[in-house]
Amino acid sequence: MSSSLHANLWQCNTLEKARQYLAGSRDSPLILQNYISDTYTSSSQYIDSFNPQTGALYAKVPLSTPQDVDHAVLSAEKAFKSWSKTTRIERSKYLQKISRLVEENRELFAVWESIDQGKTLERARTEVDRAVSNFSYFSTYILHEGSSVRLIDGVALTYEHRSPAGVFALISPWNMPLYLLTWKIAPCLAFGCTAVAKPSEVTSMTAFLLAEVIRQAELPAGVLNIVLGNGATTGSALVKHPRVKGISFTGGTATGIQIRRDTAGDIYKHLSLELGGKNPTLVFDDVDMQKAVATAAMAAFENQGEICLCGSRIYVQATIYEEFIQQFTSFVGEHYKIREKVGAVVSLQHYQKIQSYLLLAEKEGGTFHLGSIPPESPNKGYWIEPTILTGISIDSRVMMEEIFGPVVTIAPFQNEEEAIELANDNPNGLASVLLTRDGARMRRVGERIEAGLIWVNCWLVRELGTPFGGMKNSGTGREGGSYSRDVFTNLRTLHLPSV
Repeated sequence: MSSSLHANLWQCNTLEKARQYLAGSRDSPLILQNYISDTYTSSSQYIDSFNPQTGALYAKVPLSTPQDVDHAVLSAEKAFKSWSKTTRIERSKYLQKISRLVEENRELFAVWESIDQGKTLERARTEVDRAVSNFSYFSTYILHEGSSVRLIDGVALTYEHRSPAGVFALISPWNMPLYLLTWKIAPCLAFGCTAVAKPSEVTSMTAFLLAEVIRQAELPAGVLNIVLGNGATTGSALVKHPRVKGISFTGGTATGIQIRRDTAGDIYKHLSLELGGKNPTLVFDDVDMQKAVATAAMAAFENQGEICLCGSRIYVQATIYEEFIQQFTSFVGEHYKIREKVGAVVSLQHYQKIQSYLLLAEKEGGTFHLGSIPPESPNKGYWIEPTILTGISIDSRVMMEEIFGPVVTIAPFQNEEEAIELANDNPNGLASVLLTRDGARMRRVGERIEAGLIWVNCWLVRELGTPFGGMKNSGTGREGGSYSRDVFTNLRTLHLPSV
């Protein structure tokens, strides 16, 4: 083990053990560290990290300085010289080893993800499994890559050649910390790049634990560096660093806009930005009501609504509108209870943001079919009940802006054209859910919704080779399989004469 802290954490692979450990260290928060060039480093400044389920301070996260970032970037640049020349088979073996180590410590990662982010343990386990899949998938993908060769008859043979782009900044959000961070790390390393990864300062624990897995996997020093800190200081220094060749970012739209501004003069930098969503769920009157209600509820309230792909705007055909509201409210009340299926929201700041939208909904005359306005001062954790609203104007901020919590609005539509218009009436275009049994409608409507991902009669089903990303203000670029290869490699075409 690298430190006594890691040694202690590695023993806390059940909620009971972790809670006992935290109770014993209540007067001494856990001190996390950066991981740079295979070495754990401390910081001169720290950010307080709170347990969302209790509201108690439990860890301190380094506020990495521009000097820390520079150290990490230069370490990654040094490692790139050799890592970029390793064979695919060698890189594959490292990724497979990392995948196995995360899988072997599944419960450990799930326990600390639940404590750190507020999500339920069941949800955390699902996301650890997806992190395992990220490394496993890209470890095999690179062994079966194809390329294009073209013949100009009698003149030349042309072929495409790809090479690793360089050092990448990998910046992930707080809602699915381990899963989304590994979604970036796995392809970055697989395609021969090196990286400086920065998780959200709100949820840094599983990234800290992942560093120990990287060390145990004996990944060469500097190939993956993890720096902790906030966006304004640490993230900004990382994005602006002249030796960073690309940025893969998942997070808020405002931050994505700032990244584009900060890199406007750096044309060479590859950018992949997966930003916010305010996603529609369209429910037509030919659905199997029981299945439609369950799917819409899952899309609205999984991970307490803190998934960028959640369907937080539900539009229901008028002929079944009242029936849907009744059954949906009953289903959510029975199946999505806080502290059981629904966890705490991630932070006090986010709690207050969600509360402000619910106060606005009340002021604008919205009807609360389920849930209520949470108290201004939360008691023992940041808990917000699943909330179902109707009577909200389609141009209300409640309807138009990403709340990112356990809050859903429901409104009626008359026909397909109106449904499409309502779905597209938003500056975001990340995802959508379409619920209908009409096969022709699936295409007619699905192909006109302005969103990068559209689920028909299902939600959150993914094959890792499919393109992931959104339209409009929901970002630029796609990741997954060959689309991730486009992000992390440079493409050149060679022309060889026939004679």
